[in-house]
Amino acid sequence: MTLNESENLIILWAHNKGILPDGQPLAQLEKTEEEVAELREAIETKNLAEVKDALGDIFVTLAIQAKLWDLGMEECVEHAYNIIKKRTGKMVNGKFVKDS
Repeated sequence: MTLNESENLIILWAHNKGILPDGQPLAQLEKTEEEVAELREAIETKNLAEVKDALGDIFVTLAIQAKLWDLGMEECVEHAYNIIKKRTGKMVNGKFVKDS
């Protein structure tokens, strides 16, 4: 299954659950933050299965957020990539720090 196919199924699921079209962006952001906290815990405990689950859940919440703004994930990722592909910087303590 492609990422776009997955996104379409997520959007259908969100409609079936009543999340769309009337969900609230800030409430959806809170769901994303909950999932990010779960990712942090999974990383800290080095639990690969939970990392996988949290990453998937984060994608779900972001796909729904994008739809609330009448956007698609492919469009958002392409936009972000077009900005970051030109960035320069260096690794500092395991994190990429962009040049100012």
